[in-house]
Amino acid sequence: MRDLDVLRGRGLTREEALLATDLLWEELAQTMKSERASVLEDGSIVVEGVELKFAFTVFGEPVEGKRSLYISLHGGGGTTPEANDKQWENQKKLYKPTEGIYLAPRAPSNDWDLWHKPHIDFLFDYLISTLVVLADVDPNRVYLLGYSAGGDGVYQLAPRMADRWAAAGMMAGHPNDAKPYGLRNIGFTLHMGGQDTAYRRNEVAKEWQDWLGQLQADDPEGYKHWVEIYPQHGHWMEGEDASALPWMAQFKRNPYPKRVVWWQDDVTHTRFYWLAVTAAEAVEGAKVVASVQGQTITIEESDAAVLKIRLHDNLVDLDQPIEVCYQERILFSGRVERSVDSITHSLKERQDPASVFYAEIVLEL
Repeated sequence: MRDLDVLRGRGLTREEALLATDLLWEELAQTMKSERASVLEDGSIVVEGVELKFAFTVFGEPVEGKRSLYISLHGGGGTTPEANDKQWENQKKLYKPTEGIYLAPRAPSNDWDLWHKPHIDFLFDYLISTLVVLADVDPNRVYLLGYSAGGDGVYQLAPRMADRWAAAGMMAGHPNDAKPYGLRNIGFTLHMGGQDTAYRRNEVAKEWQDWLGQLQADDPEGYKHWVEIYPQHGHWMEGEDASALPWMAQFKRNPYPKRVVWWQDDVTHTRFYWLAVTAAEAVEGAKVVASVQGQTITIEESDAAVLKIRLHDNLVDLDQPIEVCYQERILFSGRVERSVDSITHSLKERQDPASVFYAEIVLEL
C-alpha cells in the first residue's frame, strides 16, 4: 500500500501511527473476511485441527455501530456426548442480554475439564477476531460466562485470558487450581447456591469472595467484583444468576491498563496486556507485576529474566522520554520510536484492532 510504503523504515508521529494502524487493520480485516466468510453460517471454526461448534442469537441494537459479545459456556463434562449436547442446548437459551451477540459454543471434548484445555484459548482468540470482522463486535465489549462445568471454565479462562475480556461471570462452578490474580483489570462476578455442597463449591465461592476482597483492599483501583451467594439455592439458582449480565455490561475492556498483574496458569501465554515473554519464559506459576505512573514504568516483580514492554500512546507519551525501573535500577531511559513494523507484528500476533502496540522495549532483568 502506497501510504504505508512512505511510513516504513522510520519513526512515526502519533497521527502516522494511527493512520498505519487503520491501513494495516483494513487490509488484514479484508483478508479475514474472505478466508472466514462462511464461519457464521457454518456455526463452526477449526483451528490447528480442533473444531469448535457454536450457536448464537442477536439481541437489541448495536451501540455506535458495534455489538457486544457474550460467550456462554455450557456445563456437563466427563460424561457422554449426548449429555453434553443436552447441556449445550440448555446453554443456548439460558441468558438474554439486552444488547449483543449471545454465543454458546459446544466444547470440542467431553472430558471433565472440557473448558480448561489449551486449545480453548486459541479457539476463543480466533472466534473473537472472526466476530470482530464479520459481525461488527466491539473487541472492548467481549464477556465470558458459564454455568456448572462452564463456570469451572470461567474460573480458569477469565484470569488467564483477561486481556481479551471486559468482564466475566462465573455461575455454580469450581476453580480447581485457578488463581484470581489476572482479574485485576476486568469486572468479575461470582454466583453460587449456598446449598451447592458438591466439591465444596459453596465454601470455595466464599473463599474466593474473601480472596478478591483482599486483593481489592491491597489494590483499590483493581479487582472490581461482585459475589452473590444465594442461601436458598443448591446447584440450580432458578435464573437469579442472570443478574450478572447487566452488571457485566457496565464494563469495557481497557487494553492499556496502568497496572498489570500476570500470573501464568498451567496453560501459559507469551503476552498479557502490554507485557510479553519468550516461549521459554512462559512457565506455570511465573508472575510479573508492572505499573505505569506518568512516563515511568516500574517492574514491581518479575520471574522472567527477559521481559518485553509493549508501548502505545494510551499508556505513555511516546513523544517524550520514558524510564523503566526494576529493583531501584533504571533499565531504560530515553525515547522509543513508533514503527510500522511494531504495529504489523502486533496485528499479526493478535487480530485485535483495539489493542495494537506502536513500539517495544526488550529488557534483561
